[in-house]
Amino acid sequence: MAARLKDVLVVSVEQAVAAPFATMRLADAGARVIKIERPEGDFARAYDHHVHGECSWFVWLNRGKQSVVLDFKQPGDAAFLDRLISRADIFVQNLAPGAAARAGFASDKLRSRHPRLITCDISGYGEAGPYRDMKAYDFLVQCEAGIAAVTGTPEEPARVGVSACDIGAGLNAHGAILEALYARSQSGTGDGIAISLFDGMADWMNVPLMHHLHGPGAPGRSGLSHAMIAPYGAYPVGAGGRIVIAIQNEREWARFCAQVLGDAALAQDSRFCSNALRVANRGEMDALIALCFAAHDAESLGALLLKAGIAFGRLNEVADLAA
Repeated sequence: MAARLKDVLVVSVEQAVAAPFATMRLADAGARVIKIERPEGDFARAYDHHVHGECSWFVWLNRGKQSVVLDFKQPGDAAFLDRLISRADIFVQNLAPGAAARAGFASDKLRSRHPRLITCDISGYGEAGPYRDMKAYDFLVQCEAGIAAVTGTPEEPARVGVSACDIGAGLNAHGAILEALYARSQSGTGDGIAISLFDGMADWMNVPLMHHLHGPGAPGRSGLSHAMIAPYGAYPVGAGGRIVIAIQNEREWARFCAQVLGDAALAQDSRFCSNALRVANRGEMDALIALCFAAHDAESLGALLLKAGIAFGRLNEVADLAA
């Protein structure tokens, strides 16, 4: 990656995932990122010890950074951090609610002293409202924002298998910081950014929310299927394993019927001639697809789907990703 941010200095009082993800992306683009840790260290260091004795999360999220240990309660350390910030282009923090301000590093006060500074505060639930003082972790926000309610099986909700709320907040912070850097290049003045894990996930939930407000209700949990699109899911193949397909429009459905299922008339079958009808008759449709797929192994079926221009993939394990 080109070092497009090579002259940018980032000072980040950060922990866990959200802020480290944002500053990792800045470091990837060439920024100098100084990560400030408390004497006990970023608690993400202790999640596991799988990567040569280091935590997998910490190794992933902190590449390309410099780490400095400071105790804000010590006047000398607080003064040192203040001097670092005075030289910085960007200050990021995702401590517990109010912790940075209590330590003397409230973002508005920092910007009043350093007008070119861009500050980014990442919190769970925002800086106003009844939840502002609540600590927040990824799983809690997945539940509060309704992500878990639309994830999993009909019988049981589930947590998304990666830290979607933290990563989403980090992406939002990264994008907002880049926007602020561009704005500063025009105005000469920095800006204050506030990122909330909850707000980001609430935005991602807009389609289920609109179904709830304007449609028949929020979509149900559907495992590896899609509550609103069909065919869309994982189907067993003859020699073991599963192939996943996603049909997005009627042209694809017609090609799938003619070139993969071998029955062009199915595209106009009254049970399947629109997406809504395929969703309503998913059981019958899935049975026809399963019968066809069972006659192929993954390789031959993949070749058939590719030739027909149908989007597909394999249901891989983590070991397959690593291969």
